[in-house]
Amino acid sequence: MQIGEFLSAIKMLAEEKGLEESVVMEAVESALGAAYRKDYGKSGQIIKAKIDTAKNTLKIWRVYNVIDENEQESINEEADLTVEQAKKIKKDAKVGDEIEVELESKQDFGRVAAQTAKQVIIQKLREAERDVLYREFKTKENKIINSSVQRLEGQNVIIDLNKINGMMLPNDQIPGERYYTGQRLKVWVSEVEESNRGPRILVSRSRSEFILGLFAQEVPEIESGSIEIAGISREAGSRTKIAVKSNDENLDPVGSVVGQRGTRVQAVLSEIPNEKIDIILYDEDPEVYITNALSPAKIQKIKFNKKEKIAKIWVDDDQLSLAIGRGGQNVRLASKLTGWTLDIVKDEKKDDQKTKTDDEITGEEADQNE
Repeated sequence: MQIGEFLSAIKMLAEEKGLEESVVMEAVESALGAAYRKDYGKSGQIIKAKIDTAKNTLKIWRVYNVIDENEQESINEEADLTVEQAKKIKKDAKVGDEIEVELESKQDFGRVAAQTAKQVIIQKLREAERDVLYREFKTKENKIINSSVQRLEGQNVIIDLNKINGMMLPNDQIPGERYYTGQRLKVWVSEVEESNRGPRILVSRSRSEFILGLFAQEVPEIESGSIEIAGISREAGSRTKIAVKSNDENLDPVGSVVGQRGTRVQAVLSEIPNEKIDIILYDEDPEVYITNALSPAKIQKIKFNKKEKIAKIWVDDDQLSLAIGRGGQNVRLASKLTGWTLDIVKDEKKDDQKTKTDDEITGEEADQNE
């Protein structure tokens, strides 16, 4: 065997597959051991091979496990030795040892052995490639990456992540958003897990983390920690409320996130054009925080039930629909954002005062007419 040429082929294969040479070498050595056993050994034997790159030599050996025959339910005669048998090879052998016996190196292998070696190499390289991909994309979990739509499979969208495909399930898609082959879009890597067929990668555009990731890309102050997103509530494809606060007294958190002339928030909206985003100021005081969260509606007063965490909120009649929002969306998002159950009611006292004032005006007009 021309070991020098063999090593050159291994190096080329490693570069082609994007794998470390040691990984490819391990696969080849496993294949050589399997091929040797196929041509010159027996099924059940443990035969290993090692290529010495410094000396350009190949070493083949057989491995035996030293067992306690009294405790072992079954004995593999091709791979197991009792302590008595093992001591004939190694005088101080004991239970649990591995005994190695070097075998004669062969220059060629038969067709069946060569096929076996090929299958072992292919399998080992596939496993290595899957492991490399898993480790690479595990580092991208909980991050936003650029991608494109490869194809649609029923309700699922198969996403091309360059080296591997990801999947966007129906509940991770933005309602009403249409996807087509070749479409370029950003996705949130929500889960990377190992499977027998390689890494399984789930991506999302509907989760709140997707919006957080988009803002983190556009607002350097968030990445640096100067500005913090204190809370978020989202109804994907429709509306999102984000509460921000500053860890630097010289920074305006809302202004920084919105950007000069709205450039930063517009960059986020370009990725989700059918969604509205409200940026509000976070406050430790629940009354101020809830007031900000219900913006743009103006509220009159708030009464808190801290035990049940319910806030009863009075608004003028002309602000009622604005505070509640279409389909209750504004109050629903504000409630989720602040963590308080919000009960919006009309300010009856103001209505009574208005009615009384109207009556007085009507009476004055009647006196004048007399």
